[in-house]
Amino acid sequence: GLTYFQALLIGALVVVLYTFLGGFMAVCWTDLFQGLLMLFAIIVVPMAGMKAVGGYGALISAIKAANPERLNLFTTLEGTPISAMVVISSLAWGLGYFGQPHILVRFMAIKSPEQIKPATRIAMIWVLLSLIAAVSVGVVGSAYLPNALEGPATETIFMVMVDRLFHPLMAGLLLAAILAAIMSTADSQLLVTASALAEDFYKVLFRKEASDKELVRVGRLAVVLVSVVAFIIALDQNSSVLDLVAYAWAGFGATFGPIILLSLFWKRMTRNGALAGIVAGGVTALLWKQLQGGIFELYEIVPGFLCSVIAIVLFSLLDKKPADEIIEEFDMVSGK
Repeated sequence: GLTYFQALLIGALVVVLYTFLGGFMAVCWTDLFQGLLMLFAIIVVPMAGMKAVGGYGALISAIKAANPERLNLFTTLEGTPISAMVVISSLAWGLGYFGQPHILVRFMAIKSPEQIKPATRIAMIWVLLSLIAAVSVGVVGSAYLPNALEGPATETIFMVMVDRLFHPLMAGLLLAAILAAIMSTADSQLLVTASALAEDFYKVLFRKEASDKELVRVGRLAVVLVSVVAFIIALDQNSSVLDLVAYAWAGFGATFGPIILLSLFWKRMTRNGALAGIVAGGVTALLWKQLQGGIFELYEIVPGFLCSVIAIVLFSLLDKKPADEIIEEFDMVSGK
């Protein structure tokens, strides 16, 4: 019986509260349980949907009956061949992973080098399972509800399937997975943003001698301020979740992805080159999205990523070489 505004306000307050009070440790523990709940839900729901339509064979038949083009990787739903631009844009989603600060900070927090390899394996398995399961929700949903949802309503397919397939108690648990997905990303983004504002902005530009306690207070204030901005943006009920996620994904990937990769594999990169890459990638992704038609239909992470790489290389080569101790550290870490 809650209105959209009331539900949004309650959710925002919960996320802000435990992020504000618990910090990184609270975010890590809540993300663990939220992630497990989310994985459980996106595996169980398509399995139940497949059973409801009569098994795998019936699932394929139902999809073909609704629209056989849904099973063709190389055509649109209307039957026309997909363009090279669509293929490139789809594959380019993979570039976004390199620039996600809330993901990278997890690896930065690993206690010892020995734990990096197991953590990498866990992360890869998690991504593989979650992506396959998430796609399965859409595939099974297109057979279970072939013509029930259109336009933006297709983004609610998970909720509709849960409502129709499960007992209310079980449905409540599974629908909580949506909140888990939202909260696990929101709290991580809040924490990373607050840390950046406190450590990289406030301390560097205004108070180099700031104590740890002062930085904690600034970080908590940043959590509140960023939350207010995010809350205002979320008030728009008509915005597409997928469009917003895609835009943010491209922004992070184009802004930070190239500097992460080049800092690991190119020892000639400099501080000024990195800054140039951040600006070039972010601005390109931001502006590209605002343009329409022709080549501008290409996913904005592609030109943003390329412009960032070019800017990093160009400004680094024009800049003086990194200090000898930095080169030595790079060679030591890379095993040269």
